[in-house]
Amino acid sequence: MNIQSFLQYIQFEKRFSPHTLLAYESDLIQFFNFQKKTYEVSDVTEINHPMIRSWMVNMMESGITPRSINRKITTLKTYYKFLLRKGEITVNPMLKVLSPKTSRRLPVFVEEPRMELLFESENHEADFESQRDRLILEFLYATGMRLSELIGLSDQDVDAYQGQLKVLGKRNKERIIPFTNKLKGLIKEYREERDQHFSNVPSFFVTEKGKTLYPKMVYRIVTRRLGEVTTLDKKSPHILRHTFATHMLNHGADINSVKELLGHANLSATQVYTHNTIDKLKKAHKQAHPRA
Repeated sequence: MNIQSFLQYIQFEKRFSPHTLLAYESDLIQFFNFQKKTYEVSDVTEINHPMIRSWMVNMMESGITPRSINRKITTLKTYYKFLLRKGEITVNPMLKVLSPKTSRRLPVFVEEPRMELLFESENHEADFESQRDRLILEFLYATGMRLSELIGLSDQDVDAYQGQLKVLGKRNKERIIPFTNKLKGLIKEYREERDQHFSNVPSFFVTEKGKTLYPKMVYRIVTRRLGEVTTLDKKSPHILRHTFATHMLNHGADINSVKELLGHANLSATQVYTHNTIDKLKKAHKQAHPRA
């Protein structure tokens, strides 16, 4: 099955991220390998909805979670819409495919005292790596930006005078995120230290060799630092995004404002964080009300 034209479409027209491209490509390869092995089918026009459901059942029996299956179904829906648009098929078999139900998973976040402890425990050494690592943690928690957005920051995107960042989010959508005066001082110190070592750097955050950061490096930094203050199983950069949103809502931030800060396309994506806020209110009510 030739899927390269589809991958080019979602890359250049839909502006999907490199991570999403790899996931979609992997999903389609798995799908077509199953169809070829099970039904000896090599033409996409010969695949019908029972064959697609058979793939889903096979994944369920293999222990793949409903959430992961739904993500793969999303890949197929996008792919078949593309084929329909290009006139390569006349009937979309995905219209008869129902997604398996999933339980709503609440975002994992770090409690506020733990975050305070994290920044209190941060050493204040003046070397480049220490300042960079601290600022990475501060940025992720203070702005709620995604890992890809952090890595993609250029020096021009960080406006310390105005106290704001310009980030390029999903679908190449730009947004402005404000930050506090405390970050201004840390940014100034980091820039001074960085510029002593490197000139004409490609990005705001760089490695010890002056190159652009890469995802695994940020993961290692965040995992190591969070491991000092929390026993959560997950200690990824995205946990700090969850933590930012939850803490903002817990302190009374308007949900629409949080939606814009996070760069969510739909309010429903932000509303998941309100569950943690409601749980906190229930706990406070139970502890304080005389008849609780």
